[in-house]
Amino acid sequence: MELKVQPIDIKVGKYKVILNTIDAKELGVNEGDRVRVKDHVTLTAIVDFTEDMISPGMIGLYHEVQEQLQRQWTEVVEVEAAEKPKSTRIIRKVMDGEKLTQDEIKELVKDITEETLSDIEIAAFLTASYIKDMTEEETEWLTRAMIESGEKIEFDVHPIMDKHSIGGVPGNKISLLVVPIVAANGLLIPKTSSRAITGAGGTADLMEILAPVEFTAAQIKDMTQKVGGVIVWGGATNIAPADDKLIKVEYPLSIDPHCQLLASIMAKKGAVGADKVVIDIPTGTGTKIPDVKAGRKLARDLISLGERLGMDVDCALTYGSSPIGRTVGPALEVKEALQVLETTQGPNSLIEKSIGLAGMLLEMGGVAARGQGRDLAFETLQNGKALAKLKEIIAIQGGNPDVTSEDIKVGEFTAELKAPHNGYIIELHNKRLVQIARLAGAPNDKGSGVYIHKKRGESVKQGETVLTIYAEKEVKLQGALKSARQDSPILVEGMLLEKVGDVREF
Repeated sequence: MELKVQPIDIKVGKYKVILNTIDAKELGVNEGDRVRVKDHVTLTAIVDFTEDMISPGMIGLYHEVQEQLQRQWTEVVEVEAAEKPKSTRIIRKVMDGEKLTQDEIKELVKDITEETLSDIEIAAFLTASYIKDMTEEETEWLTRAMIESGEKIEFDVHPIMDKHSIGGVPGNKISLLVVPIVAANGLLIPKTSSRAITGAGGTADLMEILAPVEFTAAQIKDMTQKVGGVIVWGGATNIAPADDKLIKVEYPLSIDPHCQLLASIMAKKGAVGADKVVIDIPTGTGTKIPDVKAGRKLARDLISLGERLGMDVDCALTYGSSPIGRTVGPALEVKEALQVLETTQGPNSLIEKSIGLAGMLLEMGGVAARGQGRDLAFETLQNGKALAKLKEIIAIQGGNPDVTSEDIKVGEFTAELKAPHNGYIIELHNKRLVQIARLAGAPNDKGSGVYIHKKRGESVKQGETVLTIYAEKEVKLQGALKSARQDSPILVEGMLLEKVGDVREF
């Protein structure tokens, strides 16, 4: 069938076209089927339907298809029905609980990377994997296929160090300390980080306050070799792109299949050429890992997968029921991290966790004897070498190396949450703190977030400030404050949780 082109300048992240339902019926395709669009270039695209947006005789080309075909308004293309990709049958095998071969997993990951599969088809794969986990062998094949799905960084010098946190704890700014401590001791650590999806600030959001974070794989390699380390946004590279596409579909489903969690972590590490990896597994109330038992299971699986991939992996089970440090939100967290680097003074939770994980990497990298890594990490923090190294990293990424904690600007609008009476802080709800910080504008409004004056176990007096909310816009501040007052993220002993009326009233 010949159809006239109607460009639609909307990016959807896949090859997709829109057909009028009349033309779709003539072609014999249903919504979600594929058509082959032919001109000087031939490509296969997923079909959407419309009754009025596209007239009969026309085909709407979304941005990605338009970019490939380079056809202008009303120019003609040839359109025919196309078969579904082979990987849809592979997904059906996963749904039926059958084991996949290595070649089938490669084919599946290839189609995910090339945007050949619809979100519904990818969701079916993820849901089936969530219900019935992949075997160790399948998970290894999945990880290797994800590594091969994009660019890889191959260093001439080894070992290459890396760290990763499972996440789920607000205020997790430790990469700003760990990376310079490790790099200051002569090891290479190309840290690719994420932006926040549900949190108040990913490591890339934080580092972006200090320097640009979007670089190619070649630039990451060059910068790392010159100064020892970088802190960059992994999403700007083509490193393990299949992982990013899977995460995009996982988010609205609120699922994280075990095999995909393992492959996601290890594929990113393998793609940057990491030899030695420390993985932080926060456990406890409000985290992704509810208890130490579950944390140990995950650690064993990560270590086992690392061995299969030729990586040396150590895991640290850390306390995750309370924020790290006293700040949640990009600018506030950067300010706090810089203050620690400048003065070696600050929240014990931030300092101890940072030097603990950095110490593990220093021992794995062979620059510290077994059991001496923490001391060397703390010494590197105390003598100013970590701060000096961070300045080098900032400079090579294009930022101002002379920046200080005093230069970091936070939101100009503030509000305080007060203690209702005397007592001790007995609960600090991580998820509520993140929700309040996001209502205030984080992570997009870099200066927004919360400062925690009183943490668990600390005493408070009636009327004393326990939380300060920062925002860049007053309307967002009021929304965050209203939410904090209606459902406080902090519980003082003896607080009335809820009043329930006499049942006879109902």
